[in-house]
Amino acid sequence: MAEDNSSARLIIKVTRDTLPQIKDKYPFIYLERGRLEIDDSSVKWIDCDRNVVRLPIATINCLLLGPGTTVTHEAVKVLAAANCSLCWVGEDSLLFYAAGVVPTSNTRNLKKQMQIACDDKKSVEVARRMYAKRFPKAELAGKTLKEMMGMEGYRVRGLYEEKAQFYQVGWKGRSYLPGKFEMGDITNQILTSTNAALYGILTSSIHAMGYSPHIGFIHSGSPLPFVYDLADLYKEPLCIDLAFALTLEMGGRYNKHKVADAFRKKVIEMDLLAKIGLDIEDVLGVKHHVGRDSE
Repeated sequence: MAEDNSSARLIIKVTRDTLPQIKDKYPFIYLERGRLEIDDSSVKWIDCDRNVVRLPIATINCLLLGPGTTVTHEAVKVLAAANCSLCWVGEDSLLFYAAGVVPTSNTRNLKKQMQIACDDKKSVEVARRMYAKRFPKAELAGKTLKEMMGMEGYRVRGLYEEKAQFYQVGWKGRSYLPGKFEMGDITNQILTSTNAALYGILTSSIHAMGYSPHIGFIHSGSPLPFVYDLADLYKEPLCIDLAFALTLEMGGRYNKHKVADAFRKKVIEMDLLAKIGLDIEDVLGVKHHVGRDSE
């Protein structure tokens, strides 16, 4: 007869009142080639060299799982209870594949997001507020979504050219072929990898705050339109500027470790997790609710 180990299982009682807010958490940890599991006291990471690292998951916003990783069922349960998201990514966050949905005890924010998205007038106002954050000097009053998207394309192309001239880096335009990362030039490779890491952070934050990454206001026809909407608010200081600056430093040779380290430092320096919550409230015109939804 199999031995009953149920009494030895890790049981952690976690409530929303005891969890740090998203803005107070460490943004993410990237893991590859190892195993994520639990023992009788904590979630632990065992790497390919059998080194064991205990992870303070209640203070981590998201775990990015790269190639060669496995995770136990019990570990996923404990991570979900601690509101720590899991995202599956390519090597060193080069590609974003999927995210595990963290259960949330309230649906107020999701309902409000859906109500706004279903109201054409309110939806365009959200898009207008998003564009205003990125282009504060632009005249957006009365502009349709299509008109604002056209204005954005022109300004973003100009931004790339501006950064290329500032850092004295050659630039032929944004280019990415799915599955052919190495075909891009150094600047495009850095843009692709940092964008993917940003998507992972945003996806986990959106889920943790009770919103949906699938209900967007600018982007459409993609799996994560709200993620892409929000990502555009941060790409200029976090990804685009970094890409051109690192291109100059790398001298033509892509270094994934330097890219990952520089990106992490930027995320922490700009206090991204604190900005995400405030920006969502601002663009949607709502206040974030953390209490239990009794409806």
